[in-house]
Amino acid sequence: MRYFYDKIWQLRLWKDSHGQDLIEYALLAGFVAVAGVATFPPIANGISTIFSKINSDMALAISQS
Repeated sequence: MRYFYDKIWQLRLWKDSHGQDLIEYALLAGFVAVAGVATFPPIANGISTIFSKINSDMALAISQS
């Protein structure tokens, strides 16, 4: 009987789509940034600075938790 409960649990996890939207938006933002850098090379430094700031803020938040 335990085997069937495990299989049901695996199927529920497989169909779970929570967080999918966030990943899609993050990928979209990354694609827009890459397209912006490819199209307008002068703004590459600004985009790099923004992503560096996000990275450092996330690292700080992780270290404080």
